[in-house]
Amino acid sequence: MRVVIGLGSNLGDRAATLRTAVAKLRDVAHVKKISRVYETAPIGPEQPDYLNAAVLVEWSAPIADLLPELLRIEKEMGRVRRERWQARTIDLDILWTDGERVALPDLTVPHARLHERAFAVLPLLDVAPDAPYERNAVASQKILATDETL
Repeated sequence: MRVVIGLGSNLGDRAATLRTAVAKLRDVAHVKKISRVYETAPIGPEQPDYLNAAVLVEWSAPIADLLPELLRIEKEMGRVRRERWQARTIDLDILWTDGERVALPDLTVPHARLHERAFAVLPLLDVAPDAPYERNAVASQKILATDETL
């Protein structure tokens, strides 16, 4: 099944961090497409701006089996979870799939507030333009495409 994974980073060399995350994702799943990189203001407490992107992967196991892989990659890359909406080296989220829907205590697919977040919707639509989301729904949010490539 096709799965879109959102990537975000706002600490350290953000672009290099996203490139490393993509490389690590290639070890876990077949990466088919990579979005543009966007820069966005954070949600929550004051902190540096984020770079966000998305990758489209092909995944053949149950979608819930992907979550531990993403958490492992985050941990390997120095992600420390202390409080909600804190600054982070890397954030990997399962945004959407064209396969199963999931509603578990630690995983909801599609991502619960995806449709409200330009930083997730725009990269997702770059890699899966047929996904059931609208660019216009998040058009008023400040988000800038960058020249960074992954």
